Amino acid sequence: MSTPEHSPLGKTTVYADRYDPSLLFPIPRQSKRDEIGVSAPLPFHGVDIWNAYELSWLDARGKPRVALAEFRVPAGSPNIIESKSFKLYLNGFAQERIDDVQALAATLRRDLSAAAGAEVGVQLSEPSARAHAVVDLDGISIDTLDVAIDDYGPPKAAYLCADVDEVIEETLVSDLLRSNCPVTGQPDWGSVQIRYRGPRIEREGLLRYLVSFRNHNEFHEQCVERIFVDVTRHCAPLQLSVYARYTRRGGLDINPFRASAEAVPGNPRGARQ
Repeated sequence: MSTPEHSPLGKTTVYADRYDPSLLFPIPRQSKRDEIGVSAPLPFHGVDIWNAYELSWLDARGKPRVALAEFRVPAGSPNIIESKSFKLYLNGFAQERIDDVQALAATLRRDLSAAAGAEVGVQLSEPSARAHAVVDLDGISIDTLDVAIDDYGPPKAAYLCADVDEVIEETLVSDLLRSNCPVTGQPDWGSVQIRYRGPRIEREGLLRYLVSFRNHNEFHEQCVERIFVDVTRHCAPLQLSVYARYTRRGGLDINPFRASAEAVPGNPRGARQ
């Protein structure tokens, strides 16, 4: 069964070092979308951007190679890929001889697209090519607001409200997002950017809402979709995007982006990543 409980999460695992695409564990998105009232057609566009920092293989002569990898899984795909299974799959290339980088990228694209149920973008680069400056999400931080908080979950959409008499365009960010793995309970730490045009969102309520994810058990992608849907319903923005940048675990970070209009987000590496 393709449910989190049947995934490799929280289980003792033998870390194989040979290629095995059967290690990838897809989990259907729709069951969690049903919880927040989302069905086709989706009310958002978006992508899940994965960065892999522990990808290595052998070239045709047996010499180890390393690369950084960026994967883009469309939000419209029927499945997410469970992150531990993703890590195990990537580790499987460690002792595989592969003719060239193009052949590796083609294999990754084929296997990940099959697991996700939609075309997955794959970009491999030398580590030196990504040696750029740290760039955090732009926007106005709401983390310094002088508010008392004593509610850490489950997420309370009722905290969200907006002033319908004042329509503005702004970008708000917070580094205080934390949620937990739905199987192991391990914390997932992230930063979130909310860019919108519409009634002014009450910032104190938004901060309380984001902090109320702190003891919530849900995958990264599901948290971002919940935020998008809740802000849409309670604040009625004319345009909205939600972008979360999570810290890495097991050499992978996951960065879901959801927007009311089609957009191609960048992939800035934040200070915590």
